[in-house]
Amino acid sequence: MMTTASQAWQALSEWQPQKLTDLVAADPEARLQATVRRVADIRFDFAKTHLDAAAVSILSDLAAAQDFAGRRKTLFSGGIANPTEGRAAEHSAERGDGAPESVHAAQALHQRMRMMIDAIEAGAFGEIRHLLHIGIGGSALGPDLLIDALGRHSDRYDVAVVSNVDGAALDEVFAKFSPEHTLVAVASKTFTTTETLLNASSALQWLEEAGVTDPLGRFIALTAKPERAIEWGIDETRILPFNESVGGRYSLWSSIGFPAALALGWDAFADLLEGAAEMDRHFRLADGADNVCLLAAFADQIYANRLGCQTRAVFAYDERLRLLPDYLQQLEMESNGKSVTLDGQPVGRESAPITWGGVGTDAQHAVFQLLHQGTRLTPVEFVVAREPDHLLDEAHHETLVANCIAQGAALMTGRASADGARNYPGDRPSTTILLDQVTPHSLGALIAFYEHRVFANAVLLGINPFDQFGVELGKEMAKGLSEGTVEFDPATQALMQAALGE
Repeated sequence: MMTTASQAWQALSEWQPQKLTDLVAADPEARLQATVRRVADIRFDFAKTHLDAAAVSILSDLAAAQDFAGRRKTLFSGGIANPTEGRAAEHSAERGDGAPESVHAAQALHQRMRMMIDAIEAGAFGEIRHLLHIGIGGSALGPDLLIDALGRHSDRYDVAVVSNVDGAALDEVFAKFSPEHTLVAVASKTFTTTETLLNASSALQWLEEAGVTDPLGRFIALTAKPERAIEWGIDETRILPFNESVGGRYSLWSSIGFPAALALGWDAFADLLEGAAEMDRHFRLADGADNVCLLAAFADQIYANRLGCQTRAVFAYDERLRLLPDYLQQLEMESNGKSVTLDGQPVGRESAPITWGGVGTDAQHAVFQLLHQGTRLTPVEFVVAREPDHLLDEAHHETLVANCIAQGAALMTGRASADGARNYPGDRPSTTILLDQVTPHSLGALIAFYEHRVFANAVLLGINPFDQFGVELGKEMAKGLSEGTVEFDPATQALMQAALGE
């Protein structure tokens, strides 16, 4: 008889974790075989987690009970993967893996984007040196991560990504860019995002005041609602659409990735897509614990719903990946920060943990005290590359990597001392993701891994990772407060008056 989801959750609650040092020491070769996977030139190492054969068996039963295979098939076939909004979730189609008609449409829109880039490079917009990319959330975090990670040695274009509605963010860019050499990309899925459109209007005013001929002609729209961009004033020939079934936080593969494609070159963007496609193929075809995304989700559920961990820390031991924790915060918490299941019932357990992190080795001198000796158990994820991005003394990279690996070992083994202040309890878990190199291909695969891991966790929990109604509520209330169309409680009204001096 097949195990039900409730039976699997009960089994997980009764499962007793072994000490990490015992798991590794019992049979090192078998441990590595069970917990290390290599996909797309990336080594995923779960050896220092509490995953064991019993836990994997229980969580495999849970995946079967929650119809992991069926929901995965729905995702890749273009079925209704987002039932609360009645939509598919077709970000993988942007990489070539999905419903044939969606893949064909994505390829056509990519070709349109490539033609736009060719036109810019050919001088159709004049002598363009700078790109101001305006967006927020998924319309900004993805492009920012890609350009910061991969564009450090590119001299193609200066790109600034502005998301904050605080005018200081735009002011900083205006001080650096020359209006006559600037192109503006406005990224908004709906083309109604208040912060984005306000920033776009200020950018338009900046161009007008600088005397730029046809300032609206310097604007390119990246949106799933072309008609609204046209209403705003952008010519339809300068609109790069994308499929409405591609969620904002999954959209860097679509025309939202335009600034990265322009800054890095089309070949790099194509390699990014292919790296993600390689991870797509792995996720779609590998079963059970052989599937690295599902295996990662198994570990996530152990820590969130068996060991009571409220957070998950991600540390990039590579300066190029310094924006990865910021990117993952939205991807993971906006996707799985839910409290009801697909059928609208209370989840009844923890959903997404709080994602946070930073950059090694900086974080070691800031937050690792809590990780080693604090009272809260926090699973840690290290992301590091075998090859550096500089020609300085090799000692830089060797020291960086040694610190990364040593931290994982120290978290696991600890060090006993009769002096409580110098006692390190150990048995604290970590995962290490080791890239051969930070390239467009490997970064594409890494981001796709995180996307599929989020989906796998959502399936285990029985929730929908593709809606975000909590975000919409905040937008509605902010609009009502600024326009004075909604009557708020006395405390909120008093705060608004104090803040704006009314």
